[in-house]
Amino acid sequence: MRPPGYGETQPRLDDDRLPVILVVLDGLGDRPVPGLDGRTPAEAARTPVLDALATRGASGWHLPFGWGRAPASELAHWAMFGFADVPFPGRAVLEAIGAGVDVEPAVTVTHAALRTSRTDGDRVWITGRVGPADGEDAITLLAELEPVLARHGATLRPLGGRGEALLTLPGHGNAGITDSDPFFEDFHPWLRVLPTEPAATTTAEALTALLLDARAALVTSPVNAGRAARGVPPLDVLTTKWSGARRPIPSFVEQTGVAGAAVTSTRLYRGLAGILGMAQRHLTPVADIGADLAARLDVARELIDDGARFVHVHTKATDEAGHTKQPRAKLEVLEAADTGLAALADLAERAIVAVTGDHATPSVDGVLHTGDPTPLLVAGPTVRPDEVTAFGEAPARAGWYGAVRAAELLPLLFGHANRPVFLGHRATARMTLALPDHPEAMPPALER
Repeated sequence: MRPPGYGETQPRLDDDRLPVILVVLDGLGDRPVPGLDGRTPAEAARTPVLDALATRGASGWHLPFGWGRAPASELAHWAMFGFADVPFPGRAVLEAIGAGVDVEPAVTVTHAALRTSRTDGDRVWITGRVGPADGEDAITLLAELEPVLARHGATLRPLGGRGEALLTLPGHGNAGITDSDPFFEDFHPWLRVLPTEPAATTTAEALTALLLDARAALVTSPVNAGRAARGVPPLDVLTTKWSGARRPIPSFVEQTGVAGAAVTSTRLYRGLAGILGMAQRHLTPVADIGADLAARLDVARELIDDGARFVHVHTKATDEAGHTKQPRAKLEVLEAADTGLAALADLAERAIVAVTGDHATPSVDGVLHTGDPTPLLVAGPTVRPDEVTAFGEAPARAGWYGAVRAAELLPLLFGHANRPVFLGHRATARMTLALPDHPEAMPPALER
């Protein structure tokens, strides 16, 4: 510490603020598996790197929105990044930005996709999606829909080669509508689009009419007739989901007070970083999960050296393994991931590092995501170790943090990073989650 200033008694503070690295193992949380002796994959996996970090750090449970609430990744991350009090723009907006597609402000957009189906009475049931060999058919079918879209004053812009597209509805600014994609295809049929508020009624009606016209065109398409003749399921339904509209949103630095960056893994996270004005480096995932994560941590270190004070590192491999409903597959992914996280031991000497999941993706039971707890591990120079010495849901229960919600995560990490926002002081017009790095300075003299 430096000597006190004139007339002061407290020494001047050293600048020992630390960067933060948040590693998100997507869908990390799970449920007890009989075949793993009643343990979750994280509890049963051999993870010496994470166990060592748990020993030197503190643990808890991450329950993004509390018990029983099963979030999608985009909503969990929105809250984890400190934006719980900011209206979410809709994943369709993020997916488009991540694909490099411009999104016009205040216009409803939705994520559209070609799907296969079967009809049972007055219900249309979704049976599949565009496969790896269907690319040319999908491109042709989306092109065939252009006259249909034109009749409804809408546009369709492809997002990759697997029958996905951004559907834009000019003239409709209220995006408060439901999905036509059932998600739970074993339980629900193709769904009618409904308004979630009265002001969105015209949007819902317009999209419903468009989708029914698209269905009629797809059912009679020569491309689908040829597919049926070859014994391949026709792509005869256009589903929609994740509707939203782009509106003014504070940047990451405006919301948190520090410069943020992301090592992105998918289109979604490229879009999230893009809309929040975060620096980003995209690494296409590779099959070797350990090598993939090691490369991401190398980039995270580079981003910190370039000035980022918060870096998000993400892998979807754990979530994908959970969706296979093969617990040992998820266990093996976690063991491979552990080797790729070895660099966290060194990074924790000069940064606050955290490892957690954005939600649970159980490798058992007929569920997608759940509100089960996911382990949270934090280590770094200022983190006082608790008594937890292993990584996993059961060990983490004994950790000091208890249950942490998504909106509480960054304040917790910034506090450890010697960046807690001082609630009795206002340095910025918008209250930030951390002590701001660069509040606006008063000029030394009146500007004339």
